[in-house]
Formats: sequence, C-alpha cells, structure tokens
Amino acid sequence: MRIVVAGGDGFCGWPTALYLSKQGHEVSILDNLVRRKIDEELRSNSVTPIATLEERVTKWKELTGNDIQIFIGDLNHYDFLSQVFEQTKPDAFVHFGEQRSAPYSMIDREHAIYTQTNNVMGNLNVLYAIKELAPDCHLIKLGTMGEYGTPNIDIEEGYLEVEHNGRKDTVPFPKQPGSFYHLSKVHDSHNIMFACKAWGIRATDLNQGVVYGLHTEETELDPILNNRLDYDGVYGTALNRFLIQAVTGHDLTVYGSGSQTRAFLNIKDTIRCVEIAVNNPADNGEFRVFNQFTEYFTVQELAEKVKNVAGQLNLETNIAHIENPRVETEEHYYHAVNTKLKSLGLEPNLLTDQVLKEILETVVEHKDRVIKDNVLPTISWK
Repeated sequence: MRIVVAGGDGFCGWPTALYLSKQGHEVSILDNLVRRKIDEELRSNSVTPIATLEERVTKWKELTGNDIQIFIGDLNHYDFLSQVFEQTKPDAFVHFGEQRSAPYSMIDREHAIYTQTNNVMGNLNVLYAIKELAPDCHLIKLGTMGEYGTPNIDIEEGYLEVEHNGRKDTVPFPKQPGSFYHLSKVHDSHNIMFACKAWGIRATDLNQGVVYGLHTEETELDPILNNRLDYDGVYGTALNRFLIQAVTGHDLTVYGSGSQTRAFLNIKDTIRCVEIAVNNPADNGEFRVFNQFTEYFTVQELAEKVKNVAGQLNLETNIAHIENPRVETEEHYYHAVNTKLKSLGLEPNLLTDQVLKEILETVVEHKDRVIKDNVLPTISWK
C-alpha cells in the first residue's frame, strides 16, 4: 500500500513511518521540519540526540533495504502538497503534521494564531488534495482525547445518542477543549466530518491520549534511528518531566492537586493503532472516530509511579505540588470508551515499571543534554 506520513520526522510520525515500512508498505514522509526549528526558538532539545531526517532515512535503508521517500515542505502550500499527491498516489494519508503542544499555543496571540492557522488550514488542504487528486485515499487523522475535555458523563467514541423533547438522534460528542491547540483539533474534526458527508471522503479520526514511551523495535536498531524525548515545560509531557526530574535530582513537580485524569498509551500502541486503521479503512463517506488510548491515570499517580521506579534505581525523589499554570478542572469524573481498536485486534502495552526503567536509563545516559532551566512551566493560561 502507498502511504504518506505527514509529520514523519516527529515523535509519533517517525516510528510510525519505520513500522509501516517494515510491514512492506511503500512509505513517504512529508514534513516541514518545523519541530526542529521550534527547538531553536525555545532554546530546547530532545534528551536523545536526533540525527537529520536524511541521515535517519539513509540508515534505515542501510539496515533494512527499505526505501522511504522524503518530501520537505508545508501542508499549507497547496502547490507543494498537490505535487506530493501526484507523485505518490497515496492509498492512505497518515496525518501527524500539526503543531501539537497546548502550552505552545497559549504563549501569546501570535502562537495561538500560528497553531490554528497551521493546523486547520493545513488539514483543509489535505482534504482538498484527497478530493481532487486521490478520492479513494483513506485519511487517518491524529486527533486528541483533549477534544472532549472532562465531561461529567462517559466519553463515547465520537458520537452520542441523545433524546430531546421526545425525539432521539446520534450527534457528535460535545467538545470541551482546554487550549487553542485542542480547539484546532476540534475544528479539524468538524471539517473532516463535513468533507466526508459532502465529498464521500473516507476518514478515521484517532482521538489519541497522551503518548509515553520512547523505543520501538525499529528505533532501537541503531542510535541514528533514535526517537525524540521531549521534557521541557512546553513540549514535554508530565510523565517525561517527572522522569527527567528524577534523574537530575529535582522534585517531581505536580500541577495543582494532581487529581487531573488523562488517557494514555504507549508509543508502540500508537503505531499499531495506525496500522489497524490502515488495514481496516473507513467506508466511502464515513467519518469514523476511534478513542486511541489504553489506560488512564491522575497526574499524582504518574508522579508516584516515577518515584517508586526511581527508588529502585537508587534515585531519591520527592513529590512537590506547584501552582497549576493551566485553566482546568482538577477534581473531575473521567471515564472514556475505547472498544473499537481493541475489537480490531489491539493488544495494549501497559505502563509498567519496566517501561519506566527503560526511559530512565536512557535519560541517565544522556542527562548532560538536559537543560534544567527548561523543565518547569513558564507559560500561563490566565
């Protein structure tokens, strides 16, 4: 199958591209390399050293014999995107190619506008490219569980059956996003749903939880194939922040009460979920939603897990609570449905002590790369 992975140089896109290539698909990576430029803007870095995209792809070819074609350019440039579609004639378009940080989108007006313009307009261009150049192409779009927010009811997979004034209907699940980034994902979902209805496009929206983990079988083949490990207050997840703090002797800083609950999944499950979507495409005109996660935790639970595993490695840590820079409900109900991917064969990799140990050992190996001033939050929602 011919597959384009947009954002294939990133944390989720890179291991996905390698995995799909290993499965025998004809994979192309489309990326504008902006994530690397944002590292320069933020004066930050990945804990793991990251080779250039060209070096990565060359090493993959050397190790496996598999070619991955590279297209360097922006989804917001439709002439460029059209050329990619004309050259690759994709059967599936895996869309990771968006600004993915909630804190980054909340820095100021310019960053909010950039996030929404980049994400929403780029996604619209992809929809038009499919309509005009590859109408049978299956769009596999990375959404986020953050589109839903934290409603006081169970979170269904994309849709909700409601009864109002004696009548029933199935409607898109109400969205309560918590940042301009999450709002951009909501706009994407609405635009994709409309394009499916109006043009008969086939699409799968993968509402993904927070991704943890680092290594996959493919990225472990050689250091040149390393995946990113972000830790700063802008792009690093809470779990990554705790892991870095454990290694550098800093308190594990929990925002607010630590009762905030979020959905999570291993990076190995991210690539498997994409493969499941590729192998089981939506029907023409269908806008299908999968909740892509395997378990959920509170922030406090994550900190306690890291503290426990760090202790096993003789790293002494303390948990400290700091003022929450985000505007979010800290005490809330959270229960989400995630049955569709499991019914199609997903066998979850769970957050075990061994997974945390492997990441901690990688951080220890590269701890000199950690810029300690970048770990704590500097961006406020208020």
